[in-house]
Amino acid sequence: MPEQLDDAPMRRRQWGAERRTRPLDTIHARPSDRKLVSGRVAIILTIAFWLAYLVYTVIRQFLDYGTESFRFTTEAVSYLVVVTFLTFSALMHLVARQGALERFATHVRVPRAELDRHFAEGHGSPLTVLVPSYAEEPDVVATTLWSAALQEYPSLRVVLLVDDDPFPTDPETAAKLERTRAVAASIQAQLAAPSHRFREALFFAEIEAEQAPMASVAALRTLVAHHRWADAWLRRHAREHGIADHVDHFFHDQVLVGLADEFRLTAEALDAAITDAGDREVTDVTSARAVELQRRLTWTFTAEITTFERKRYANLSHEANKAMNLNSYLGLLGGAYRYEETASGTVLRTVADPAEADLVVPASDYVLTLDADSVLLRDYCLRLVYFLEQPENANVAVTQTPYSSFRGAATRIERLAGATTDIQHILHQGMSKYGATFWVGANAVIRTRALRDIEETETVGGFEVKRYVQDRTVIEDTESSVDLGMHGWTLVNYPERLSYSATPPDFGSLIVQRRRWANGGLLILPKYIRQVRERKARGERVSVVEMALRVNYMASIAWGSLGLIFLLAYPYDSRLLSPMVLLAALPYFWLFASDLEYCGYKRTDILRIYGFNLILMPVNVAGVLKSIQQALTAKKIPFARTPKVRDRTASPALYVLAPYAIVAFSVFTFVRDFGAENWGNATFAAFNALLATYAIVAYIGVWNSVVDVFLWATGWMFYDPSARAARRAARKEARLSAKAARRGLVPEPVPATEDWRSVLYFGQRGTTMPEHLATRHDTVHHDEKTAA
Repeated sequence: MPEQLDDAPMRRRQWGAERRTRPLDTIHARPSDRKLVSGRVAIILTIAFWLAYLVYTVIRQFLDYGTESFRFTTEAVSYLVVVTFLTFSALMHLVARQGALERFATHVRVPRAELDRHFAEGHGSPLTVLVPSYAEEPDVVATTLWSAALQEYPSLRVVLLVDDDPFPTDPETAAKLERTRAVAASIQAQLAAPSHRFREALFFAEIEAEQAPMASVAALRTLVAHHRWADAWLRRHAREHGIADHVDHFFHDQVLVGLADEFRLTAEALDAAITDAGDREVTDVTSARAVELQRRLTWTFTAEITTFERKRYANLSHEANKAMNLNSYLGLLGGAYRYEETASGTVLRTVADPAEADLVVPASDYVLTLDADSVLLRDYCLRLVYFLEQPENANVAVTQTPYSSFRGAATRIERLAGATTDIQHILHQGMSKYGATFWVGANAVIRTRALRDIEETETVGGFEVKRYVQDRTVIEDTESSVDLGMHGWTLVNYPERLSYSATPPDFGSLIVQRRRWANGGLLILPKYIRQVRERKARGERVSVVEMALRVNYMASIAWGSLGLIFLLAYPYDSRLLSPMVLLAALPYFWLFASDLEYCGYKRTDILRIYGFNLILMPVNVAGVLKSIQQALTAKKIPFARTPKVRDRTASPALYVLAPYAIVAFSVFTFVRDFGAENWGNATFAAFNALLATYAIVAYIGVWNSVVDVFLWATGWMFYDPSARAARRAARKEARLSAKAARRGLVPEPVPATEDWRSVLYFGQRGTTMPEHLATRHDTVHHDEKTAA
């Protein structure tokens, strides 16, 4: 079992952090009629108050006073546009929320026996779990792999896709990489004993079941013994599992002990069946059901766990992003390969006979992508694959349970970010009601056949590179959702809580995550418009609600952030302010607070989230600007992984100072408008200044701000010989490349050593003559000119 490293510091619990560690229930509470009606009324009121503002404030001003002046007309139009976009986002939130409530009201959980019967009939198609990992802590990776390995699925293969440099020079990095590589083998070794025991037991149970339709008392007693053994095995490993934080608590309680509790409950039920049999030798439990229960034990402990590193192979993509890490392995599914050593490294060559192969990658009907900081509940795979295999879901390519947050966060900012995550879970569930589901990359079960439909192939350096998950933007799952829709596939969120993922515990790591989320939506929007046109051309119906939800999902961060900047920065005419604007926003805030309480938080957290979003506004704007930069330059934005460290991540000075600037400007606006008796703007500015100040103190920290700014200001003072040498080498290479480009020579990269293997593999370089002769030729030519 994964154990906490002795040298890993535990995060200190802040005042105001969360004490509750018990997660929300797997099954969403069925909403009352009152809750459903209030959601519909809120949607109607939002539209009505916006129309009232448009008619009784904006249009009335123009009818009473005319255009008056160019400035007033511009202010009125721009203010109306900003208010309209913000109201539209609030309306889409309410629509998605209502869709979620309606789904929760009608959802009926599939009984356990029906799941067992379905997979016992031979439906259990192979499933491969892919866990992309880069510079992760070994204990974090181990927790994720264990949650995947203990899935109750008949044919399961778990692959850890290690994306670190396979040959690091730093001793500490190398040691950490070796520990990560050892995780899969360690889990496989620990599963060996229960796997052997239950495979053997299943063999005898199947033989005995063929002899009688009803299970004997002796057979059930044997089955009870196996369940109690599994229960004890899990509890023993739960006791050995080190608990360092709330994620470890979740893994201990919900994965290990939760599975043990289920086995114990089954054993008690079987004991009761034996008691009911009395003096009879045969029980009322069918032999088929007894075999299904034995299969369940076998399936739980017989996963295959392995590790794969794409950067060991020269013919696989080495692009630094999660999408290409997944694509590299997806392209190998169903193939057999042998290693071929070349001058550029090891190359995978396809072979026809698997017996001659060094690497065999089994085919898989389904693929589960799982982030290395996520944890699954025990029946995630079973329920989601069952859902995909129903006839009415034949065109569903991806199903998932949008992840929830781990409870019991040690920091205030992680608690609040977790609250927004749990609200997003509800909204994503509602988007499925209207066919507007987006793939959320933390976890998803995908049909391999659908991935083949969106496969793109290109040749790079003589090697074939396949793309399934697009890496054009850093939100690769969103773009892939659009690609699947172009080929007639749909996506559905399964209406239960079966997956959980870590939330950034400090402002520095949250910056990286939210800046990535804000980048790319605008770039994908044109592709979605093309998808809508293609679907309509095929005769498919595309509802207005689906389009509105999708457009809001991809672009609301852009218009929401920029619109809020306008409201904060520009002194609009007080005549444009109206109580109708506040009334239009009131249903959104009221029901948002209600949903926070439903998710186990406080209603007053709505104010904290408002301040939280204020200090994140510069981060969102930066992500939007990155999208515009990529659109103008046509260059990919580097994929930035969210740091996962036990200590605090330092924040860039820009994002630390910007919230202070927001507070300062809000105070200035308050003073100015208070003096001008512009009460509406003054109140809004004071409200923003107060909540932003609270957010800075509570979520960034004044002392942390000082430290981060000091590190930025004094960074140039610290001398790092290796870094300085690397910068010099990079500048020299850039100068030589620029010089070659001016001369019209852009040579292909070649290996540093020119041995016979390199010559035979690469052939002649892409220059007119070998480099050493070219240098000599230039020198002689220069000498001749000097002599002349």
